[in-house]
This record gives sequence, structure tokens and C-alpha cells, in this order.
Amino acid sequence: MVGRGYTVFDTALGRCGIIWSSIGVVAVHLPEAREIDTRRRIFQVHPEAREQRPSENAELAIEGIRGLLQGNEADFSDVSLDAGGVPGFNRRVYEYACTIPRGETRTYREIAKALGASGAAYSVAQAIAKNPFMLIVPCHRVLEAGNYTDRLSPYGGVISKRRLLALEGAHPVASKTLFEVLLPVAPPRAPT
Repeated sequence: MVGRGYTVFDTALGRCGIIWSSIGVVAVHLPEAREIDTRRRIFQVHPEAREQRPSENAELAIEGIRGLLQGNEADFSDVSLDAGGVPGFNRRVYEYACTIPRGETRTYREIAKALGASGAAYSVAQAIAKNPFMLIVPCHRVLEAGNYTDRLSPYGGVISKRRLLALEGAHPVASKTLFEVLLPVAPPRAPT
């Protein structure tokens, strides 16, 4: 195989995309509302990729992704990643994220502290937001303070972290509503 290949494949939650090179998986794209939007996002991020039959490594990743999106446990330990364009700090964050057990979460701050960079919670958040290896590197298990589940990477599609965590049996805090943000709850009034 020369260059990069991609394919779009069916899962329980829609059609995902995967891009690979001869080294390993380059990126995973979760489904958009329409397949054409998933393909458009693949072309925007990886215009050099050509649609092909998946490599053995990509097939292994696809099998795990399908299982995970059906709510099953997935093992990606044999899937090779092509992290050539990924900065060193981000790699460390992704390696740590892969150690988070299914159904559990960690905050950006907890990961920064575990990596010996306790003041780098923002950098961890940026690394998670740029994770190209969705699901293989379980960035959905990494949450902001308060365990809110709103943010997804550019590869995230329409599936929320909350939905992915629910498939794994985790129960993070639901995101704040606009009402909660703009109108904080006042203490109850004393009876008159």
C-alpha cells in the first residue's frame, strides 16, 4: 500500500470512518448525522487518503470499534497506531488514557498530575480535543472538572462522550443547562 487508505464502515451507531497508513491507524472518525458528512470530514482532514479495502490492522480496529459501539468490551492492544504527527506530550496523554479502565473516568487535572505536570490541565484538555484515534484511545473517559461530558474532538461526529460512557456503564454528571448557567439557584425563602 502506498500512502494512506480509508474506509467507511457500519456500526450500531452509524457509519464511522478509519484512515490508516503502512505504519498503523492514523485516525478514526465517529459518524456524523449523514454518511456524506463523515466522508467530507475525512477528506477535509486527510485529503491524501484513498478509499481501499482495510489493512489487517485497520480490520482489527474496525472489529473493536463495532464491538465497543454495541456496548461490548473492546481490546485494542494489538492495533498499531501511526502517531508520527502527534506531539510527544499528546502521546503521553493518549498512553495514559488507554490505562483508564472501561466504565471509569479521569479529569484533565488528574491526568496532568499523573504525568508529573500538575499545572498542565489545559494542555491535557487540548491533547484530548485533538485525539485522532477516537475510541482506540478512549478520550471519552477524560472529562473536564465536574465530570461534564460536552466536549468532543474534531473526529467526534454526533456521538457524545455521555453516550459513549453510558455504553461502558459510566455515569458522569450531565452537562449544565443554559438555565443553570445563567440563573443560579437562589436559596429557599424563609416563610412569611
